[in-house]
Amino acid sequence: MAGNAKGRKRRFGSVRKLPSGAWQARYTGADGLPRKAPTTFDTKRSAEQWLVEMEAELLRGEWLDPDAGKVTLAAYADRWVRERDLKARTREEYVRHLRLHVQPYLGERALNKVTAAHVRSWRSDRLAAGVGKPTLAKTYRILHAVFATAVDDDLIRRNPCRIKGAGQDKTPERPTATLDQVFAIADSIQPRYRLLVLLAAFAQLRFGELVALRRRDVDLAQMELRVHRATAEMQDGTQLDDDPKSAAGTRPISLPPGLRVDIESHLARHAQAGPNGRLFVGPLGAIPRRRNFNRVWREALLVAGIPDSPGLHLHDLRHTGSTWSAQSGATLKELMARIGHSSTRAAMIYQHATRDRDHAIAAALDALIEEARGRPGT
Repeated sequence: MAGNAKGRKRRFGSVRKLPSGAWQARYTGADGLPRKAPTTFDTKRSAEQWLVEMEAELLRGEWLDPDAGKVTLAAYADRWVRERDLKARTREEYVRHLRLHVQPYLGERALNKVTAAHVRSWRSDRLAAGVGKPTLAKTYRILHAVFATAVDDDLIRRNPCRIKGAGQDKTPERPTATLDQVFAIADSIQPRYRLLVLLAAFAQLRFGELVALRRRDVDLAQMELRVHRATAEMQDGTQLDDDPKSAAGTRPISLPPGLRVDIESHLARHAQAGPNGRLFVGPLGAIPRRRNFNRVWREALLVAGIPDSPGLHLHDLRHTGSTWSAQSGATLKELMARIGHSSTRAAMIYQHATRDRDHAIAAALDALIEEARGRPGT
């Protein structure tokens, strides 16, 4: 009886004892190729138990080719970036983050050999090396997305990026300008950029959206701007006109009628000729570059008497105007449409700054309370 049990052939896979005394498990994968366990086992029982688990994975359709995940993280991430539909500037940013902060430390590891412990150590070491938290959070989000695709591609079983909150970056609150400061900067900056400053605040446009504007994008009859392009500046200095960051970025924006005189004056004096002429150009007729404009901006702050210590940037005027819009009573959906965001996250940033309006609501509710208490029998 004992001899019959010993000679019985296994239904799935096989085990054998090696000359070293360790046990090896073998099986046929879903691809029809012979496979062996990645490690040997101390006992026959543990080898057989491993085969039971492997058979269960095959039956559930969860089997992964152990060779597929042997591609290095660097090679896979490079292909991942190339195959994604990304804006040129975004693609450049992803490549830079991976090249500087991932490839030198995890890049040569096989995908299926990168563990959660490796990712935790990598993040801890990068923070200790002085990499800024916003930069590392951005890199972590990219790395998480790379591994998520590897899971979808059946190269690995589980995403090793599992650090709670590691992809979130809490940037400090940006300063906002007062109404007087906005007009002081507009009055102090080079005349060709006066309208650019006003549109940054009152139309809440990004720099790339502003410098991409053409004459045909301005509808004076309706007092409306049509945003459908954004100019991106690459690291090598190349400037590309592309679609906005998201589909929501393509949008009409109603303009305050009080800007009509400023727009008409700018069109007459500074914009390029023809319907396709750029609304904003530099002194030599070129597309304004962010670095050059920042110098002009700082000079305007100095002339306007605005301290440079808070570090007020042009982009802060977009933040300023969005805060004003929220305080005017704009709904979350209206804010999203105006600032060109497809998610609620950015719009909610501005809604939190409506404390004055919230006080007004509380005062109105208080009046209702007093009215009710003044009634007979209350």
